Amino acid sequence: MKSGARTKDKRTPVATAIGKRIKICRVEAELTQEQLAHEALIDRSYVSAIERGVGNPSIETLANLCYVMGITLSKLFEPLDISLKPTGDRRASPGGK
Repeated sequence: MKSGARTKDKRTPVATAIGKRIKICRVEAELTQEQLAHEALIDRSYVSAIERGVGNPSIETLANLCYVMGITLSKLFEPLDISLKPTGDRRASPGGK
């Protein structure tokens, strides 16, 4: 890749919506990104990436973030009204045929 070339934007509508929701909940909990990251045992730059819709956190990471913010996963997802048509190749289960 040439230097200065732009990389493909990997944000999806779901990641963007979750990131915005994480930021809203973090601010409501009166936490900085640094405080949230420290308590959730992740790096602050990853919290930033999640909030920008660039990071793709696991459900476990989301649960950890929710715990620190004093909310449940259902509370995090409650206002989100998003579904996406599946795209790409079929995913097989590990060890599946």
